[in-house]
Amino acid sequence: MTHLRTTPAETPLGDSFHLYDTTLRDGAQGEGISYSVHDKLATARLLDSLGVGFIEGGWPGALPKDTAFFARAATELDLRHAALVAFGSTRKAGRRADQDPQVRALLESHAPVITLVAKTDRRHIERALRTDVAENCAMVRDTVRFLRAEGRRVFLDGEHFFDGYADDPDTALRVLDAAMAAGADVAVLCDTNGGQLPGRLADTVAQVIERTGFRIGIHCQDDTGCAVANTIAAVEAGATHVQCTGNGYGERTGNADLFTVIGNLATKLDLPVLPPERLPELTRTAHAVAATAHVSPDRHQPYVGAAAFAHKAGLHASAMKVDPGLYQHIDPDVVGNASRILVTEMAGRASLELKCLQLGLAIQDTEAVTRAVTRVKRLEADGWSFEAADASLELLLHEELADTAAGANGTRRHPQAFTPLTYQVVERRATDDRVTFEASVRLRVEQSPGAPGATSSPDGGCPSEGGAGEAGATSEGEGPVDALDSALRRALAPCLPWVAETVLVGHSVRVLDSASGGPAVTRVLVVTRDAEREWTTVGVHTSAAAAALLALRDGLTYKAVSDARSRAKTKATVPNP
Repeated sequence: MTHLRTTPAETPLGDSFHLYDTTLRDGAQGEGISYSVHDKLATARLLDSLGVGFIEGGWPGALPKDTAFFARAATELDLRHAALVAFGSTRKAGRRADQDPQVRALLESHAPVITLVAKTDRRHIERALRTDVAENCAMVRDTVRFLRAEGRRVFLDGEHFFDGYADDPDTALRVLDAAMAAGADVAVLCDTNGGQLPGRLADTVAQVIERTGFRIGIHCQDDTGCAVANTIAAVEAGATHVQCTGNGYGERTGNADLFTVIGNLATKLDLPVLPPERLPELTRTAHAVAATAHVSPDRHQPYVGAAAFAHKAGLHASAMKVDPGLYQHIDPDVVGNASRILVTEMAGRASLELKCLQLGLAIQDTEAVTRAVTRVKRLEADGWSFEAADASLELLLHEELADTAAGANGTRRHPQAFTPLTYQVVERRATDDRVTFEASVRLRVEQSPGAPGATSSPDGGCPSEGGAGEAGATSEGEGPVDALDSALRRALAPCLPWVAETVLVGHSVRVLDSASGGPAVTRVLVVTRDAEREWTTVGVHTSAAAAALLALRDGLTYKAVSDARSRAKTKATVPNP
């Protein structure tokens, strides 16, 4: 079975360089992250599919959830690239390794690789473990030797190594020597408190390699904001084993981000740490790992974030038209990302023309681009923001390019999924101060853009998918936007079944002072997702409820229009029989 593999399979560097992921243990210690066993299995499959060499599944015996994960992994995980790793501690002081329950649990996990954590800082050995250096080394030596005799491959995580080495280098190296002499394969130097800077850390790594000749790994926390930089510095100093977490999840400020480290190793140091065909999956995998952790992707994450290759200033956009490489450190396609042109009040013609090119919109009327620029700037002056709402911008550009008369007064001419007739949102406060919101809507449901044609029934109902008519519903939510979204979906479901394919991922509400001195306006950004993609829409109005409805309506309209275009494209590529 694949879980018995002790070395990476089908990776270009084989066993000469280790890409080691600890999302399922270290990452799970991040605030707000709690993996179910199902989540852990799903994440392991994602990381294996990407081509990661080692996946640390958790601490069996210490955490029931991790014990359950390894039990299920033995029969449910079919790993193609990775070897599964169990994490745990050495035997306790004064106890035999083969009789220590924690050590036995590591064996019973059936993981082919075991990573043992051991303290390498004399202060921690004496004050936290309350033992001496000799016994600590014996604990390491005995446990490694026992696990090796049982056929397991062993790595050692030298906890607090850099702090311990700075205080007492001989003790730190003595602990590493105990492990390596007993048969451990890698001595991992851990910046457990995350306090290192790249220059000093690299010097320490180089000294350790020179003094010991051991194979060295690196594990960095991000308390100085240098976890990725420290990891790369360690590799340049000779480390051949890097431990990271997906998206940098972890305790306190997190760990070295696996995806940023991969991007740097592959594109800057030319280390083929992934199978070449898998590197373009970097962005998709990062977002999928975020989804299984129930965390929103970081838009500003290097390499894989939505803003990683986003260009806002008009000067940048003009240069991008000439040569995209002038303002991008790599081709985003290499890591599965894409360039984005953010259209704002700073935008000029070049920005919008590039945006149209990205969207596949043919520019047949140059005056339409001028009108679109004018319209965007006017709307942004009124509080709209399109740089974070690409879906609303795409609808706007389709309107302007499709209708030469559109946009004179800033109204939307794209066919909408529905038209609000009446609506209200009521705040309800219980005697225990619990607050809920109730929304009621009455809508005119339009024929779904691009959907099969249908006409409304005489009584105003919805006779078939894509039909038109009136509908209404009332629903509750934790906030006004949630309540409106729930009421809209309840009202639209009988008329537009495809609405059930979408989900409201999140939203933000911001009250803005009017630039003209008039009443304040509310801007609502809504993030919607279906099985294939995620998009953001915006609504602005003096009424918060009206702004939310505009954003929610655009979100559903974008889904309908996008699906219609996909169907049309598919139909156009299918030859006639």
